[in-house]
Formats: sequence, structure tokens, C-alpha cells
Amino acid sequence: MDLDKGKAIELSDKPLFDNYFKKFPPEISEFSFTNLFMWRNSYKFLYMEYEEHLILFSRGSLGKYTHNLPKENSSLFFLPPIGRNPVSLMIQIFQNFQGVEFHRVPEDFTEGIINSEQFSSLNLEIVEDRNNWDYVYEVENLKTLPGNRYRQNRRWLNKFLDNFQFEFQLISDEVIEKVKKLQVEWWLKRGGEEDATLEEEQKAIYEALDNFAELKYKGALLCINDTCAAYTFGEMLNPDTLVIHIEKAHKEFEGAYQAINNLFLKNCCEDVLYVNREQDLGIPGLRRAKESYKPVHMVKKSIIYQNG
Repeated sequence: MDLDKGKAIELSDKPLFDNYFKKFPPEISEFSFTNLFMWRNSYKFLYMEYEEHLILFSRGSLGKYTHNLPKENSSLFFLPPIGRNPVSLMIQIFQNFQGVEFHRVPEDFTEGIINSEQFSSLNLEIVEDRNNWDYVYEVENLKTLPGNRYRQNRRWLNKFLDNFQFEFQLISDEVIEKVKKLQVEWWLKRGGEEDATLEEEQKAIYEALDNFAELKYKGALLCINDTCAAYTFGEMLNPDTLVIHIEKAHKEFEGAYQAINNLFLKNCCEDVLYVNREQDLGIPGLRRAKESYKPVHMVKKSIIYQNG
């Protein structure tokens, strides 16, 4: 395997990635073309095909556990391979490269590694990556917010519906500039110019918005008079699950987050059973918000690396 053959992700690669994801439907939120494309520069992703697998990796400082290596052995940050025998390929990579870390590894892959004959000899360590676990919900519950356990979510939604005269639109070429304007406003209000993390997110979001027509994801915009209050966008992750990549709202419109979430699901995808609302990144407020919607399960992910 020659990693020097790795290529940067380009728009023209969408059919290749989509074909792999169709053959091997993913569970982790990272594995959609829109997500990989919009974050490709932040993570410096490279990809290559090898033995009928798609391999995504990055060189340099993205790894968390191998920074004590000499510079000539800088860490290699991999995502799980996409193909028929991903665990075997992960073991092969550990055997042939130093300073390797696999991130966002789902449970079934982790179990395959643990049960492999090479696990002990490779001196592998596994760390649960709780901050990057995905929250998965039943779409019907988020549409109807039934019963006492959704009382608070329903209260916020109704507060918005009762207090504001709004216009709801699915995202199209005609409204994409309004979405961009809302995103910049949101970013500035939160001090994005002084926050490196928000700066990277802003760049990633604009990559997605600037290429809306080519990426073909779905989204929605919520406006009140001449001001847009909230937007969201996502795409199908696998045949029964929608993944939400981005959801932003102005806090002064109370209940706007609940409204864009609810109205988008009601108007977006009729046959979708589940929605993956991605991770909380360890942010306390975001974790509380995601937990309040009562996920039916979490997509657990781990980091696997060689110890020494």
C-alpha cells in the first residue's frame, strides 16, 4: 500500500464515494460524501482505493496518541476502511505502518479487532470516543413529540409556532444566498472571528452551501419577515436513516431550533425511519439538547492505536 498515491477529495469524486456507500451502507455520520467534502480541508483528508476498499486518511497532527513519535514517523490518522473486509485491512495497516490511529471506529469493527488473532501481538489500545458518538432517533417521535417525556421539547416548539409568523422553505438554488447570510450572522454573533473552531466550521459550511447543486443534499430555511431565523441540512446516510449535518438558529427567536428540526422532518423525507443527529463533541449544552430528544440508540465509536 503506497500512501503517496493518496488524492485530495474533489467534487468529481462524488460518484465513486456514493457507490461505495451504496454497496456498504454506513452507520457512522462521517460517511457521507457531503460531510467528507465539506470538512476535507480542515482534516486534510486524502483517499485511495486499495484491494476493493476505499481508504481515507490524513497525515500529521490530527492523531491524539502518537505525538511522541519522531518527526519522520508522524502520525497517520485513518477513518475505518469502506469495503468487504475492513477489519482485515485495518490489521494490515497496523502491521505495515508506524504511528497509526483509526478514529470513529464503530462497535462491530472494534469487536472484530479485539477478536482477531493479531490483537495482542500488535499491542493495540482502544479508547471510547464518547464525544463523537452519534445520536439516533425515531423520526416519528421527533415529528409528533408524543407524551410526557417530550413535554419540554413540545413547549419550546409551540412557543415558536404561537409567537411568530414564519415562512418555511426547503432549500433550493433560489434561497441559498439567504442561508449563507443567516450563517454569517450566526457566526458573527458567536464571536466566530476570534474562535478557531467556529472559523473552521464556517469554512466547512460554506463549502457545502457553495456546492449545493452538485452535492444534492436536502435542507430547510425558516424566516420571519425579512429576517431568517434558522436553517438545517442533511442527506441520506443509509436506506432508512437521514443524517443532519448542520442546524443553526438565532437564539432571540425562542423555539427556533425546535421548529426547524420538527418542520424539516415533517416536510423532508416521508419514508425515513431514523435520523442521525451526529455527535455532541463533549459540549455540555449540546449534549443536554441531544439527550432531551431521547435517542433510541447511540452509534458508539472508538479510537484504536498502537501502544509504543
